[in-house]
Amino acid sequence: MRSHSGLYIDAGYLIAAAATRLTGSSLRRGVDVDYAHLLADLIRLVEDQSGLPILRVYWYDAARDGVATPSQELIALLPKVKLRLGRVGVEGEQKGVDLRIGLDMVGHSRNGAVDTMYLLSGDDDLTEAVEEAQALGVQVTILAVPARTGGHHGISRHLILAADDLDVIDVGLLDASVRAASAVLAHSTPSPQVNIAQSQPSPADIARVLTVPPRITSAFDQALPVARSLAAHLQQNLAELSPTIEHVATKTFDAWATTASDAQKVELRNGRPSIPRDLDRALLVDLSGAMGEDTLSDAVRVELRAEFWDAVDRP
Repeated sequence: MRSHSGLYIDAGYLIAAAATRLTGSSLRRGVDVDYAHLLADLIRLVEDQSGLPILRVYWYDAARDGVATPSQELIALLPKVKLRLGRVGVEGEQKGVDLRIGLDMVGHSRNGAVDTMYLLSGDDDLTEAVEEAQALGVQVTILAVPARTGGHHGISRHLILAADDLDVIDVGLLDASVRAASAVLAHSTPSPQVNIAQSQPSPADIARVLTVPPRITSAFDQALPVARSLAAHLQQNLAELSPTIEHVATKTFDAWATTASDAQKVELRNGRPSIPRDLDRALLVDLSGAMGEDTLSDAVRVELRAEFWDAVDRP
């Protein structure tokens, strides 16, 4: 039986990471992608590196109710490309995509469909699928999108340790197919550096200090100064984060506004204070990346959304 290679692409990671490199925002609509050109170049990369013909490219993405969009249908029509769709959750996140990737990798390994796999994703949840494929005799290489500051963008440490190799895609390959509009590039300067204390108090922390039995007056008297201190510390941290929050909010709005119609801009303003899910998710993801924190406090989220509306209101 002839040996083959296989390419497994997490579209959410690829496009969001490429957008971040170009625009500073993970908002996918901030970039234009020539998918036919991009996939042809990725197929050529995999075949050159593996020395094996590619069996198929598996393109994993999410869609509302699992129904392909027109652009996803066009991708499915490309030669040697198989579209695999998950769903979009209530918060705008992907659902079922990682599961589909893992099932395909393990199934193809058991069936002997491929001898070498190339996984273009950074998700930690795929670590077990990589290890299972390896146990079945398949080599697995992680392909990563280059970061704007060098190295790779958003690859889990566990995934790197599990894989046989890590290869960062050449910048020229991406730049040939993925481009940002000039209005987005005008605001693509790096985010301000932030130094954050390891134990930043959240509103929940303050609430826990304040929530004491009403009969225990002495305990309340002791807790109140601590709560005030925590609140002051939180306000100080918000002040330190303010330049980063403003920077992220501005970048995300500019990336969205570049491709939005006049009617969509009016709809956005009329829907205030509600922010569309894709925009809100991009705001949270980008600020988490800029801060180096997986979880954002409620106060930071409120400030971020307020800064977003300030960006909308700017002339």
